[in-house]
Amino acid sequence: MVPRRGSEADTTVTADRGSESDPAFRSRPGGGADPGLATADCVITAGGAYAARLARAGDSWFPERWTLDGPEPYAVPLPGNQPEEPGTEVQPMADGRVLIRRPIEGRHAFSLLYPTGPGTGELPLGAVECPDEGTRLHLLPPAPCGERAYALAVGRYTTTVWLVAGGTFGPEYLAEIPGRCSGGVWLDRTGRMLALDREVGGRTKTIVVDLERGGEVSPLLQIAADSDDRLLLADPDSGLLLIRSDAPSPGEARLGWGVLGSMLPVRFPESLHPPDLALTPFASQPGQALLPEACAVALRIDGPFGTWVGVWRPADRRLHQLRAPDGWLAGSGVWTPDGVLRLPYATEAEPCGVAPLTAPLTAPASSTPSPSPSEGASPCEEPPRPAPAVARPVPLQQAPLGRLVTK
Repeated sequence: MVPRRGSEADTTVTADRGSESDPAFRSRPGGGADPGLATADCVITAGGAYAARLARAGDSWFPERWTLDGPEPYAVPLPGNQPEEPGTEVQPMADGRVLIRRPIEGRHAFSLLYPTGPGTGELPLGAVECPDEGTRLHLLPPAPCGERAYALAVGRYTTTVWLVAGGTFGPEYLAEIPGRCSGGVWLDRTGRMLALDREVGGRTKTIVVDLERGGEVSPLLQIAADSDDRLLLADPDSGLLLIRSDAPSPGEARLGWGVLGSMLPVRFPESLHPPDLALTPFASQPGQALLPEACAVALRIDGPFGTWVGVWRPADRRLHQLRAPDGWLAGSGVWTPDGVLRLPYATEAEPCGVAPLTAPLTAPASSTPSPSPSEGASPCEEPPRPAPAVARPVPLQQAPLGRLVTK
């Protein structure tokens, strides 16, 4: 018998932050991402072994764990003793258990779910109380180690980072940061350096929070004094960063790229600015140590006729647009080191599937023929640029603003 939700562990901590009053959180179960950003229909561990999502049975929602590292993917339903409510989030852990966050009457209860024969086992971890209705709390992306999980509580004037799984005594307060923070990108493989987008004085800039030094904050991304700069994706192996900023065109946010620690400016290529399309990066190719321009990035593309997949590398200077598999859990996927993008999908005929897509090979744009639409790819090209000179690395906030847009 699954414990009822009112019987979570006695560990309850109070935070003056955390609410589900924001309509963006009530749009569907699993909500909690920043308003205006595309949200993934499932969450995958950093290592790619497990995924978790909220699946539907009629009008009800229940957690489901996917195993991705075996010969064939398979799903295990993890229903509780009642359907999940709007605002619920799930996240897979490296050991196969699934963390669930349930908003319950002004607090957020956390538990670990796991299969037990025909039923679902549940290990309550405690709860974070959120008395301030003007605040919201949501899970951060899976930590690189897969053994811990973190949440971000965003209040009116401050933001708090919580360790909600993997600690010693239930949810643990880690750090309080002045300003309203959003996003959440891990910069290393240890789960120590967390990048957040902080809004202060009407401007948003990316900062780094050192979780091993009491939440020490340092600036990361400040392209211009009057620009809004957000970090969307970071690849720890190559140092490649995907950034959204209105620095090159005030009032219009554009997608660009840079390299962590590089002296070169952030670039905003035309291939990442196709008309009438919204691009959101969701996965980068691992194992590309010190090769940021060869690192493949997967992007969710939203347009007037639906949602599909994009593949882009800085060295290609083009965006390859690929048809997504039917039933794609949009915005989710994982790369293999050898350049295969694995996209999870669910259809009535195949409720748990993974479609492999091979990334187009990196080659000079001038010597590579453009795929035709019938071949399933439509590239957005830009002319070649000279190879950058080797330079001493400096933090991104010190990189010059010149040459921002590569024509």
